[in-house]
Amino acid sequence: MQPSSPRSRVGHYLWRWTRLFAVGYLLVLLVLLLFENYLLYPAPRYPAGDWEAPNLPHEEVHFVSADGTKLHGWYFEHPQPRAVVLYCHGNGDHVAYLGPHLAELRRTLGVSIFAFDYRGYGRSEGAPAEAGILEDAAAARDWLARRAGVRPADLVLIGRSLGGGVVVDLAAAAGARGLVLQNTFTSLPDVAANIYPWLPVRLMMKNRYDSLAKIGRYQGPLFQSHGTRDELVPLALGQKLFAAAPGPKRFFEHDGGHNSAEPPEYYGELARFLDELPANSVSPPAMIATPAPAD
Repeated sequence: MQPSSPRSRVGHYLWRWTRLFAVGYLLVLLVLLLFENYLLYPAPRYPAGDWEAPNLPHEEVHFVSADGTKLHGWYFEHPQPRAVVLYCHGNGDHVAYLGPHLAELRRTLGVSIFAFDYRGYGRSEGAPAEAGILEDAAAARDWLARRAGVRPADLVLIGRSLGGGVVVDLAAAAGARGLVLQNTFTSLPDVAANIYPWLPVRLMMKNRYDSLAKIGRYQGPLFQSHGTRDELVPLALGQKLFAAAPGPKRFFEHDGGHNSAEPPEYYGELARFLDELPANSVSPPAMIATPAPAD
């Protein structure tokens, strides 16, 4: 038997390593497919966080999503609100982490504000996924409209990061008095493609939150902010989403990362935005909901 030539040995090794790489690549794809929701929704749960919050003037709220999932939130009511706000948080938050921030927004902006936890977060039941979370947001909007005695389309919607995708969906479907977006994206696959450019995430991902495709259906005022050093959602994605919004809009750029606090001047601009909102919704009229006591 003749010994193999150097060229054949090199070919053998190349084939071996190519095969190992292909198997590894397919395993990575399989893991991302199977554990997409787990990776996307870290979903902090009770009891992590300050759930007692004795110094925060909030109301405990329990309500139900369209499919019967029991949800939980905190309502911070203002006696003479400049606006009534629904706040949708990012994928790593829940209300017990956000309590001091929400109380400060109530005080400094003069708003009534309601934040809730998506299914699987905080004290809300269930497991998070896009369709369910969007249903949860619609249920939260309807609860807040009843509680505050306003039309759903007369709420101001604030969404941060993942919450931006949630409130764009709400605004596109049913309108809003105003829309506020913080460090949000065109779509989740666009964010994932920036992080994993070597994976076909645009084809793989089940959770889409395709705000770029939806925002053209919202004609109302938009106030959008983004950090220039955002390491998770590139500034360019925020700018692209902003460019697609057809209504009156303004963009606030600040020198911060994805989870950085907005600078003090941001809140001055946000207060000015709220003051300039129309008294009534710019969306087609809807029946005013009858106020209801908290559950």
